[in-house]
Amino acid sequence: MSIIDEFVKSHPQSKQLHEKALNHFAANGATHRSRMWNPFGPYMTHALGCRIWDVDGREYIEYRNGHGALILGHGHPAVIKAIQDQVLKGTLYSASHELEIEWAELIKSMVPTAERVEFFACGQEANMMGIRIARAFTGRTKVLRFEENFHGWADELIAPGTPGVVNTEVKVIPMHDFEVLEEELATEQYAIVLTEGGGARMAGQVPWEPDFIRDVGSMAKKYGTIWLLDEVVTGFRDGPAGWGGLMGLKPDLTSFGKIVAGGMPAGVLTGQADIMGMLTPKADKPWIPHSGTWNAMPIVCAAGIAACKLLKDGSVQKQVNEMGAYMRQTGNKALQECGYNWRLYGRSIIHIYFGPVDFEADDAGNPPTKDIKKMLAGSEEKHKLGVYLLHHNVHTHQGRLFILSIAHTKEDIDKTVNALVKAIGDAMIDGAIGTLPAGC
Repeated sequence: MSIIDEFVKSHPQSKQLHEKALNHFAANGATHRSRMWNPFGPYMTHALGCRIWDVDGREYIEYRNGHGALILGHGHPAVIKAIQDQVLKGTLYSASHELEIEWAELIKSMVPTAERVEFFACGQEANMMGIRIARAFTGRTKVLRFEENFHGWADELIAPGTPGVVNTEVKVIPMHDFEVLEEELATEQYAIVLTEGGGARMAGQVPWEPDFIRDVGSMAKKYGTIWLLDEVVTGFRDGPAGWGGLMGLKPDLTSFGKIVAGGMPAGVLTGQADIMGMLTPKADKPWIPHSGTWNAMPIVCAAGIAACKLLKDGSVQKQVNEMGAYMRQTGNKALQECGYNWRLYGRSIIHIYFGPVDFEADDAGNPPTKDIKKMLAGSEEKHKLGVYLLHHNVHTHQGRLFILSIAHTKEDIDKTVNALVKAIGDAMIDGAIGTLPAGC
């Protein structure tokens, strides 16, 4: 019996729920593209720390962590208490309140470039407003983006050519091509250029070259284009000032989400006072009105305040990054000893590289290759690997990456590395992702 057959047999209730879901949700029974599994994924009942449990009673080491939001782990006591205390006072006032000021003050104290703060229901909304503000401020309409950088699913944020999308004002250019970047910006038609924090796809499956990302800011300024750094995944995962602070960047606008609200639904746009001033009502000039029922909901602000207080001194990020380094080192040693063409890289979000292995990672854990095709190769193999990891009680982002939290211990990492080696071997025995190396 193959591992997939065993998985189906051992998850009868998840299978039953998936079959029901097929009658309701058009995306193969899923409510998010990354929740689409073949044959199906486990249906979860509860989570705590770095563990999550499904309807069939199976326990997993958890590496999805709210798409990166839960750096504090599931159910952190401080965040839970803040939510519980606030829910008794009210969840939605539809009015101003003190919590939104306290939350904004915390964010500004952490992010040097945050002269003004605006709240949204999600990170995508923050990016959308960033585009609108930039257009109003510059008087231009065009949007410049980089390949594989993800900013949301709205028309101007998603890949051109996606069915149903109209984004004729958007130009997508290669990463790390300085000549192309300057050529486009020199036309002085672009209102805004967007970059994803860390690099393309979830904090840097394709990492940014430090020199290039710094040049984006100076080049944008030279030609009068607003630069938005999208830290919806990376802030405040890489440090109290976000990935931009870690790299010494000074973007005009920065968007946040996920972590900044302790895992509650929220987005934040920060930036220079003059640019953000396009939201200020004016008698003699046009201004941008910003509505949104869920902007700065009291219950979200309470969770955000609790989370930011814990993230402000950098100790959480230091702990998680140390655990990430441990996972890279132990994982890569085990993979290399088995002769597998897989490697791990990243900081607190650990990406999986699928061969051929023709490099060794640098000191930061990032492969030196600049070949984006190599970095993104093996998506089908990784998806299959994800199901094999589920069989070994490890819950990942479809086999593509491991998102760490302060709840993970070295013991958890050791168990995960052991499961990863076994899962790859099982998949090779089943013929799902190639064949076992000689001697294995």
